[in-house]
Amino acid sequence: MGVWDLLLVGLVLLLGLCGVLVPGVPGSWLVWAAVLWWALKDPRPVAWWVLVGATVVLFLSQVVRWALPPRRLRTSGATPRMGVYAGVGAFLGFLLVPVLGAIPGFMGGVYLHERLRLGRHGEAVAALRTVMRAGGSSVLAELFTCLLIAGVWLGAVIWG
Repeated sequence: MGVWDLLLVGLVLLLGLCGVLVPGVPGSWLVWAAVLWWALKDPRPVAWWVLVGATVVLFLSQVVRWALPPRRLRTSGATPRMGVYAGVGAFLGFLLVPVLGAIPGFMGGVYLHERLRLGRHGEAVAALRTVMRAGGSSVLAELFTCLLIAGVWLGAVIWG
């Protein structure tokens, strides 16, 4: 697979990761489609194993998301800017503490946004709790899954 094809797959993965945070955009499906495209263009066995793993992990993520409360983020006061803070926090956490750092990074991003908006620690913690109960946990589960798949894809491309 050529460099341009890999860059396009990476771009679709990045678009899918951003799509997780934007309502109405099928982020996890874009991530899966990018891995499928890569597996079809690169016939090595590692590509197919990554595709199978991505399919299983996304299926399990959907089951977990169905068990969580439905998304009602708008009613909790969540804004698109908060989604940006949460997404950047999850991404940085994922890089700083591989894989598991996405969870505290996501919550740290929401907390930072609320702390800057509200100005007090107690109010920011209360707002973080409200957002996580109103569907932030569902967004976090989907984002964590997509970050995990993107990380495995990147590892397979570099070391595969």
